[in-house]
Amino acid sequence: MKNFFKIGEISKLYGIGVDSIRYYEEIGIIKPKRSESGYRHYSIHDIWKLNVIRDLRSIGFTMEQIRKYLNHHTVSSSLSMLEEEKEAISKQMQHLQKLQKNVEHRLNNIHSALSLPLDKIHLRNIPPRHCHRLPEGYETEEEMDLLIKQLINLNQNRLYIIGSNQIGTIVSLPALLNKGTLSYQSVFLIDDEGSDIIDGGDYLCVTYHGSYEKSAYWGQQLTQYAHTHNFTIHGNLLEILWIDIHTTSDESEYITQLQLPIK
Repeated sequence: MKNFFKIGEISKLYGIGVDSIRYYEEIGIIKPKRSESGYRHYSIHDIWKLNVIRDLRSIGFTMEQIRKYLNHHTVSSSLSMLEEEKEAISKQMQHLQKLQKNVEHRLNNIHSALSLPLDKIHLRNIPPRHCHRLPEGYETEEEMDLLIKQLINLNQNRLYIIGSNQIGTIVSLPALLNKGTLSYQSVFLIDDEGSDIIDGGDYLCVTYHGSYEKSAYWGQQLTQYAHTHNFTIHGNLLEILWIDIHTTSDESEYITQLQLPIK
């Protein structure tokens, strides 16, 4: 077996960039010997250190932590390092389990959205929903994206990927009925840890495909349906984005649900 390896061999063997290996040398973690021709020669001891670096870096240890351990390691420090590794791996597992749950939730939501009945008004009883809310209106999708980012930042413990059908907006019903325009009053993010609450109760609901502009038409249809069936409207219109730009770039694939609170 070879006793020394060149930097290119080490880089290929471990999938570590040459620049990274040189950096480890600069900070004194590994100390290759020089051949007569000036090439770096890495020993079996250096390879062991690269193993440690690779494993500890993969679970989030800093280079300073690794450097201190490698420069002076004993049975005691090895035991301590293994305990820290165990804790770090446990945290990573928790993170991955949380991410997996988030992915499964989003998959279920998309499948559920695709199975929703379209263009049909129906009555639903919806329980109270905790949420984060920003009482700021917007006019463009770009403005809404900024507000959504602010909402997500309100709970750093949640993981949001590829959008979320838990995002919604409040549409002014007076503006819709009097002017026929969509006036977005606020945005919300349904979250069990949210400090605000969307009232539970009966809602007239309708789901449609396509552009958000259809909310004006369907909002008026919900209002007319409520009057025809002698319901009393009890608040503004909720617009829930089941499938939006975060899931598809094809506007025709958007799925939006309107919820009108009634009594």
